[in-house]
Amino acid sequence: MTANDHDVVELAGGEFRMGSDDHYPEEAPVHLVKVGAFGIDRRQVTNRQFAAFVQATGYRTVAERPLDPADYPGAPRENLVPGSMVFTPTSGPVDLRHLSQWWAWTPGARWSKPEGRRSSIEDRADHPVVHIALADATAYADWVGARLPTEAEWEFAARGGLDGTAFTWGDEPRPAGQIMANTWDGPDFPWRSTGESGFERTAPVGSFPANGFGLYDMAGNVWEWTADWWTERHPDEVDHPCCAPQNPRGGDIAGSYDPAQPQFKIPRKVIKGGSHLCADSYCLRYRPAARRPQMIDTGMTHIGFRCAWSLPSDSA
Repeated sequence: MTANDHDVVELAGGEFRMGSDDHYPEEAPVHLVKVGAFGIDRRQVTNRQFAAFVQATGYRTVAERPLDPADYPGAPRENLVPGSMVFTPTSGPVDLRHLSQWWAWTPGARWSKPEGRRSSIEDRADHPVVHIALADATAYADWVGARLPTEAEWEFAARGGLDGTAFTWGDEPRPAGQIMANTWDGPDFPWRSTGESGFERTAPVGSFPANGFGLYDMAGNVWEWTADWWTERHPDEVDHPCCAPQNPRGGDIAGSYDPAQPQFKIPRKVIKGGSHLCADSYCLRYRPAARRPQMIDTGMTHIGFRCAWSLPSDSA
């Protein structure tokens, strides 16, 4: 399989202001970078596409593999079965500092059974594939002859040529009242959605307007893996615009570990784009500059990916 078998947008690359000084601290500081030419999937990888990969290769995702107790010291035995993290709305308002109230390790949850053993993707072939760990995204990308985008490439693509705006479409969350992305509807996260967007979970890819580069769902729907190790902040701005870093990369694996969980020596990569669970009142992260760390072995109901493609002129 090649780029011709995917709907790929080829970007010439260029210079842009990466990050934000106006939102969350991990997005700062704003700094000038350059990226070379590259291709990127117009849409997030779907269940239909991932199913073709599994059928052709027999691949088993991380969520389907048995867990080794030695890798999870202190974890309850009953949790050490194949599964993944599933979002479940709460029965009412809760303290938003405690994510465990709406996330639960669910035995049997995987890409083909997103909510657990009794669920299916029968009517979700064109929805983004979820419960994808880093190894799963990488394996699929390798199979199609692609790779994962760097954080800088992803953000450049998400901005769609609008340098410095808050969102992929501009500075207003809802220009002229239009819903631009699949995010949480209303202020009552995580217990009640107004349903204005028409979707309470994922939406078929391409259901909302494309950005200036013709790319869909660069905001919301599902978070997307990048190739870069997590860092707590961006590097400082260089002193002279001529020296803006070309095709910058993130930190190193040693610096990506979570200091709050020293018992788990699991490195983290950067995920981008926000998801259908991003609520303005809780997680305003469906923006190009937004970034979060994700343990590489952990898939969830709101994490997927799209592929990047190296072009002959790509100097990455």
